[in-house]
This record gives sequence, C-alpha cells and structure tokens, in this order.
Amino acid sequence: MSARLTIAVPSKGRLQEKAIGFFAQIGTPIETAGGARDYVGRLGGLDGVEVLFLQAAEIADRLRDGTVHLGITGEDLLHEHEATPGEKVEILKPLGFGRADLVVAVPKTWIDVDTMADLDEVAAGYRARHGRRLRVATKYLKLTHGFFVRHAVSDYRIVESLGATEGAPASGTAEIVVDITSTGATLAANNLKILNDGVILRSQAVLGASLKAAWGEGALAALARILDLVAADETGRRERIVEAWPKSAPSADLLARLEDAGLSVIASGEGRLVGLARADALADIADVLRAGGADPVVVREAEAVFHTAAPVLDRFRVSLGR
Repeated sequence: MSARLTIAVPSKGRLQEKAIGFFAQIGTPIETAGGARDYVGRLGGLDGVEVLFLQAAEIADRLRDGTVHLGITGEDLLHEHEATPGEKVEILKPLGFGRADLVVAVPKTWIDVDTMADLDEVAAGYRARHGRRLRVATKYLKLTHGFFVRHAVSDYRIVESLGATEGAPASGTAEIVVDITSTGATLAANNLKILNDGVILRSQAVLGASLKAAWGEGALAALARILDLVAADETGRRERIVEAWPKSAPSADLLARLEDAGLSVIASGEGRLVGLARADALADIADVLRAGGADPVVVREAEAVFHTAAPVLDRFRVSLGR
C-alpha cells in the first residue's frame, strides 16, 4: 500500500531518540524492517504512514518543499530558512525536547561588552580603527541579520560558518559568533560569553506540517488520528480521574462548588460522581466532596483522555483552506 502520509524524523542522536519516544508514548511506535540502520519505517497501528529518517536540516527543507507531510526538527531551522514564518510550514506542536538557544557571543576579553548596544559601539569603533566591518561567524544568516537590524547594529558582515562556529574567533576568521547552544559550555570553553540581551531564539524540537504537501483526505485522516492520540496522551498525563460516592445525588450547589475547585464533572447521579481534575486541585476537590457527604474519594491516573474538540487540526485545516 502506498503511503498516504509521510513523516520525517531525525536520523541520529538525542533528537532521534526523543522523536522515537514521542511516537511510542502515544501508542504508535516507529517500526523498521531492517532495525536501527533502516532509513525507512512505518507507524505501528496506523496503515499507510511512512516514516523517513533524515538529517534535521533536511527535514526542514523537505517540509518547505512539500515532499513530506510532517516532520520533527528544530524550530531554529524552520525559522532560518523560511522567508515568512508560517508561510510554508505550520508548527503544530512544540515537543519540549531538543531545547537550545540561538545566541550572540563575544570574546570574554571584551569586558565592557555585555549588551547589543555595547556591541554596536564596538562595531563602529572597530570599523574606524581597522577600515573593515566586524565579522560575525554563523550558520544562521537570516536570523542573525534580522536580530542585528532590530538592535540597530549595522557595522558588521556575516561570515558563513561551515564548521565549528565557536572556534571562529580563535582561528581568526571572525570576531564574534552567532551559534546554537543548549548549555553555553562549548562557547565558554572557547572563551566566549553570551550577551545579556543576546538570545535571538529559544528553540526546541517541534512537530511541523507542510502547507505545500499534497494533503489528500487519507493524509488528513492520518494526521487527525495522530493529533488525537497526542492530545489524549497529554491530557491523560496532566489530569486525574476523581471518583466519589455521595450519599445522594449531587445538588446544583455542590456541583458548582466542585467546578470552582477545578473538577470537570463527567457523570453524576444517585450515589456516584466521576470527573477530571489537574493534580494541583485534588486536595481542594476532595475537601468539597467530603464536606458534601462523599466518602471515600478515589483518585486514579488516566492513561489517555479523548475529547471531541480538535483545535490544532482545525487550525491547520484553515491554513490549508480546507
């Protein structure tokens, strides 16, 4: 059966591990016929869904040109290579892993340079002294230019980095860098410091959907199933099932007080009440229930909670004009 939906996930490293874990968590594990070295797989439990293992940068490119429907990649890569964010790729969901910041870093020896305003002064002085502009090494040309424009820094030129960006000042190919970092340790090891207001983007891995791909009804149906499972898993991990046995049918006043305490009542009747609540509201809800005569009050974890509303899918359909 030909694929109706194609998903691209990172081919190596921590991003791959986390992406595989993401699909396993929602009950659709990635399956490959040839094991870990196979670059094509499928989602267990969903027919017609093909999984491609690609480099993170290639995933961003494939999403933009529409040759894959969905992809897990870095938010920084999507923002860097798309002229207008959201024009070709819609971010459906931040995934909470692969966190890293795109930052402006300068040599630690520049003791009086702590902000972009300081950098502007240094850049102007550098050009006056050396007859050339300050060089900025980076792989992120678009994001760097936009950030420097917003901070009115103009006396610089970008040197595109093809290797280890953080080593550019030491090698003499640039004076400062714009680089992606998760901890700042590599920058510090290269005697660089991050400017106080030098965070260009706080990035993380995201689930992106191509607005240029061919979205047939089969592909949209598969996407709807995936997003439904994601939402159900998230709600299940966030909320708890509350069950109680009041001595009589709950009054309107009791139901109102339970709602105020944070309980979403699912069912209530003579002798039984069931609802959902966030963990931080459980103690208050138990107090209200016991004061209303319910005993005992039982709290259980929910493996998954499915709701009818599908706001992420609805928003994407609007973007597609569907």
